[in-house]
Amino acid sequence: MHDDICRIIYTAEEIEQAVKDLGRRISADYSDKNLFMISVLKGSVIFMSDLMRAITIPCTIDFLAVSSYGAGTDTTGEVRILKDLDGPLQDRDLLVVEDILDSGVTLAYLLELLTARHPRSIRVCTLFDKYERRKVDIKPEYIGLRVPNEFIVGYGLDYAEKYRNIPYIGVLKPEIYSD
Repeated sequence: MHDDICRIIYTAEEIEQAVKDLGRRISADYSDKNLFMISVLKGSVIFMSDLMRAITIPCTIDFLAVSSYGAGTDTTGEVRILKDLDGPLQDRDLLVVEDILDSGVTLAYLLELLTARHPRSIRVCTLFDKYERRKVDIKPEYIGLRVPNEFIVGYGLDYAEKYRNIPYIGVLKPEIYSD
């Protein structure tokens, strides 16, 4: 598995520090709010778990599962909800927790869907921002680390459901995902 990585972008320690920094900022910003964190599965589950532990105020959580990639490396542009939230969002302060913000197509769809459910507020937290590939105008309020326009895996990010359990972020060798 590690042999499929051509170089490491962020070490486990660098990621841990970024998550702690985000947790401090979010705790301060939401100290007087009703923080409701929504994890976008599957990729953000590791980040969400670590981020929750870095947050020092009460919060509740739920999960959304969506699909827009299939087994490829580029979004299809078609977003499917595979698992919806369990309860209402009215009068809650939402924090959408994403592993990586890439094109923004999926997140734009989700934000529109969530806005229609009348939360008090919605903000976005992404651990990794691949801003060079953005196709829609989304600016997350919380960004952990910027990543280059390369195919990265690890810390929840996958290729064909593999590599999520790597504790660092690395660039996947092109021959692994090329035809």
